[in-house]
Amino acid sequence: MTRVVAINQTGGPEVLSVEDWPVNAPGPGQVLIEQKAIGLNFIDTYQRSGLYPQKLPFVGGNEGAGVVRAIGPDVTAVKVGDRVCYQGQVGAYAAERLAVVEKLIPIPDGVDDETAAAVVLKGLTAYYLLFKTWPVEAGQTILWHAAAGGTGLIATQWAKALGATVIGTAGGAEKVALAKAHGCDHVIDYRAEDFPARVREITGGRGVDVVYDGVGKETFEGSLDCLRPRGLLASFGNASGVVSIPDLTVLSRKGSLYVTRPTGAHYFTKREDLLEGAEALFGAIRSGAIKVEIGGRFKLEEAEKAHRALEGRETTGSVVLIP
Repeated sequence: MTRVVAINQTGGPEVLSVEDWPVNAPGPGQVLIEQKAIGLNFIDTYQRSGLYPQKLPFVGGNEGAGVVRAIGPDVTAVKVGDRVCYQGQVGAYAAERLAVVEKLIPIPDGVDDETAAAVVLKGLTAYYLLFKTWPVEAGQTILWHAAAGGTGLIATQWAKALGATVIGTAGGAEKVALAKAHGCDHVIDYRAEDFPARVREITGGRGVDVVYDGVGKETFEGSLDCLRPRGLLASFGNASGVVSIPDLTVLSRKGSLYVTRPTGAHYFTKREDLLEGAEALFGAIRSGAIKVEIGGRFKLEEAEKAHRALEGRETTGSVVLIP
C-alpha cells in the first residue's frame, strides 16, 4: 500500500482525498518509482474539476521525480537506483507509483529531486512554446502572461537568454519584482495598468511578435490587441476560464493574426523529442541561464491546501508536494 491523493468525484479542492492504495509490481514497460518530490500544475486542477475529464477514481498529479525501485521484465532503459523524472503521466500524487518507462527522463548530476519535479512539466512547456510553437529569435519582442508563475519564471529567463526583449504581466508589486528579477525587461501590473496600452507604449506602437498566454479568458481579447500584424497568440492554458472565439473575423480585423492552442501531448509523442527537450532544459539550468524558483512546499497530505493557493493566485514560482 502507498499513500495517495485520490479524486473520487470531480469538483473543487475539497474532493482531494488522502487514501492508501495498493501498488502492483511493474509489468512490461513499467517501473516502480519511490517519489521524492511532486510538481503542482494548473492541469492538475483542470483534471480535478472535470474540465479535462479522467476516468474516476484516479490519483491526481502529472509531474514528479524519484528513484527507480523495481523494473518490469523487459525494461532496459533504466535500472534500479536510477534517479528519474517525468511529466504527462497522471498519478503523481503518491509516495510510490508505477510509471511508463518510455516517458521517463534521467535526472542529470547537479540537479536535485525537488528542482527536477518543479521544472520538468513547466520547463518542457516553456521549451516547446519557445522553440517549436514560435521559435523565438534574438531581436524579437514577446509578451508572457503570469510571468511570476512557475512556467513564466522559467520561460522569461530562457527567452531573455535567446536574445528576445521580454515583456511580462504579473499581479501586485511582489510578483512584479519577482518577474523583473527573472528575465523580464518590462513588467506590467495587470491589476493597476491597461496591459495592451502599455505594450503598445513599450513597443512604440508596433506590438509584440508573439504572446504566450496561460491565463485564458481574462486576457484573451487584450492579448490580441498586443500583437503586431501577423503575430501569433499561443494560448496554452485557462487559469481564468476557457477561451472561445465566437467571431473568427476578429483575427483579420486586428491584423491577420494567428492563434494556436498547443499542448505538450502533441509535441512529445516520440521519446526522442522528449529527451531532446529535456536535454535543452537541463542544459539551460546547469549553465545558469535558468534559475528555478521553488515558491512553496507542501506535504503530500496538504494537496487540498496547495490547490487552493494555486487557484487563488497566492503562489509564485513552482510549488512542490513532498511525500
